[in-house]
Amino acid sequence: MHIRKLLEQRFQQAFQQAGAPADANPQLAPAGRPEFGDYQANGAMAVAKSLRQPPRALAQKVVDALDLSDIASKVEIAGPGFINITLHDTWLGKRLDGALSEAHLGVEPAAQPQTMVVDYSSPNLAKEMHVGHLRSTIIGDAVVRVLEFLGHRVIRQNHVGDWGTQFGMLIAYIEHVSSGGAAQLSLALEDLEGFYRNAKQKFDAEPAFADTARAYVVKLQAGDAHCLRLWQQFIDTSMSHCERVYERLGVTLRRGDVKAESAYNTDLPWVIADLGKQKLLRESEGAQCVFLDEFTGKDGAPLPVIVQKSDGGYLYATTDLAALRHRGSELRADRVLYFVDARQSLHLKQVFAVARLAGYVPSTCSLEHLAFGTMMGEDGKPFKTRAGGTVKLMELLDEAEQRAYVVVSGKNPELSEGELRAIARSVGVAAVKYADLAKNRINDYIFSWDQMLALDGNTAPYLLYACARINSIFRKGELSDTHFTGHIRLEHPAERKLGLALLRLGEVVEAVAADCNPNLLCSYLYDLAGLFMQFYEACPVLKAEDATRSSRLLLCRHTAAVLQRGLDLLGIETIAQM
Repeated sequence: MHIRKLLEQRFQQAFQQAGAPADANPQLAPAGRPEFGDYQANGAMAVAKSLRQPPRALAQKVVDALDLSDIASKVEIAGPGFINITLHDTWLGKRLDGALSEAHLGVEPAAQPQTMVVDYSSPNLAKEMHVGHLRSTIIGDAVVRVLEFLGHRVIRQNHVGDWGTQFGMLIAYIEHVSSGGAAQLSLALEDLEGFYRNAKQKFDAEPAFADTARAYVVKLQAGDAHCLRLWQQFIDTSMSHCERVYERLGVTLRRGDVKAESAYNTDLPWVIADLGKQKLLRESEGAQCVFLDEFTGKDGAPLPVIVQKSDGGYLYATTDLAALRHRGSELRADRVLYFVDARQSLHLKQVFAVARLAGYVPSTCSLEHLAFGTMMGEDGKPFKTRAGGTVKLMELLDEAEQRAYVVVSGKNPELSEGELRAIARSVGVAAVKYADLAKNRINDYIFSWDQMLALDGNTAPYLLYACARINSIFRKGELSDTHFTGHIRLEHPAERKLGLALLRLGEVVEAVAADCNPNLLCSYLYDLAGLFMQFYEACPVLKAEDATRSSRLLLCRHTAAVLQRGLDLLGIETIAQM
């Protein structure tokens, strides 16, 4: 187990022996300043208040009962009752040796693996993916990678929008522009966005065309063979585009992960019938609704969750309820994570509440909306093209690659054109992804090319350069596996800081899995790279002698392994040189 968890166990035992309740929280955290040791236990103040004891007196009782002789060189009380812990250098060295020898770098798998269903990306088909799909796709994928790394069973669910009015509109348009219909479809969809735009303009401008499109929706949902054949071709073309985007982004979603809206079509009548059978439905202006006391409007009146329109049509809420029933009952999820933007907060709260009330998910299943903010332009408004249009993801990545090429070629003019282009492809995508992942997902953030491609600061280029710099040490020393022998010894303060940080990987990864905030991992990797630079400047590696050289080479190798693993968990590929 990682150091923090080990300390928590020891402190919980000591708190109980000191008279605290079994659930007392020792509040373990890394020390904020070196003079306070390596870790601090700050729980004595809160527990002492509940026990009506002086905090420092309780802290002394805890220290008296605490057994850290095998791992700590010093335990002391500071201030009103803070307990500072300084760990043994030799013990840390042994932990580092053990972690470096393991494939997971000392990160233990989850003690109780769970089934996690993760709903992310979820673009609407028949249109190209745009920047509005970026955050859900890459944040969700990073969390999925972390959960799988910890040994959880993860079921990806790409809940794509493939059903509804837009497809009636598209079918009507293909019939209008081509007597051959399906035979002409592949050519017509070469520019998917243009095709959709033309169909939408005709839909908005011509009432007769709009009526025809709506009639095709009815035919499609009724299972008309011709409509279904055209619809399937639209889906195949759209998904091929999505797959190209996923491949370029390095996202792990595949065609088999798609669970589209249409997959639940036959379940929707059952959902309505079941809600009615449970007497949860109430008619309101002809629509079938569920009213929940906890959701009210500004006037205090209950807000309806509409599950069937007055014309018999279904809504997103109906499909989402069918999806929750599938995920809870058939997939047997312990935890369902929705990476959906913050604007859907009320909708998902209502759907979750109805699903629980109807028994579609067990009480033990955690339903979590992992909301995220909006990508903003430098003008503080939602990110758009200069002409005010939506930025397509492929075009964004093209520009990222070209801008990265300028940066990389300026830094390394001696490299060949092929090498520069290959590095630029990796750096460009990494810069876009990392700039997003490094931000707190709840907040809006400003999209800035200059900031994300900077070679200093908390950016992908900086971290990729740190990895490349370590590799350059190995190349310069002409090192092979046989050179990495011996044990890690933490003799210099810079070595000790770096070694302690390397051992924090497990607690950081667990925090990301719990709260689904990849920015915690980004901050950790950035701090780690900074500590490595301090170590490298203060501690000669290749010029050191004997055991010291061996130890420092192992620290370099461990740092490279943690940086590479951490970036991989974020979905970012490292490069040998930059």
